[in-house]
Amino acid sequence: MNSILFVCLGNICRSPIAEGVARKLIEEGGHTITVDSAGTGSWHVDEPPCEHSVTVARKNGVDISSLRARQVQKNDFRSFDLIVALDTSNYRDLKALGCQNLVKLGDYGHNGADVPDPYFFEGFEGFETVYAMIESCVKELINR
Repeated sequence: MNSILFVCLGNICRSPIAEGVARKLIEEGGHTITVDSAGTGSWHVDEPPCEHSVTVARKNGVDISSLRARQVQKNDFRSFDLIVALDTSNYRDLKALGCQNLVKLGDYGHNGADVPDPYFFEGFEGFETVYAMIESCVKELINR
């Protein structure tokens, strides 16, 4: 596997965290895998990750502050070896667009569980929970 695209809804919470965690693990492991992230929706295009995502990533030694949201494009399905949806809804949306090289992040160590969208949580604690889940799943994905 040479490239991975992580996809959530708006590309401002979960998928930027997954991208940042993957970049860190890839660098630490000496791998040569290209990583990016995108959202199925266009609401946040060109926006940075949300403040809580930046903060929780930084607390864990990952800097995602320079990332900017983008919407997934059909040509991504050819450009990336693996498309990783963060939840069932994202998975269905990507399938409907014709994506074939698709998995759910929760399939890697979390029995297919959805990574919940912390954007709709109250407070910061949900972001820490989501970060831990993303980190463990991405570790499993990268090490396979």
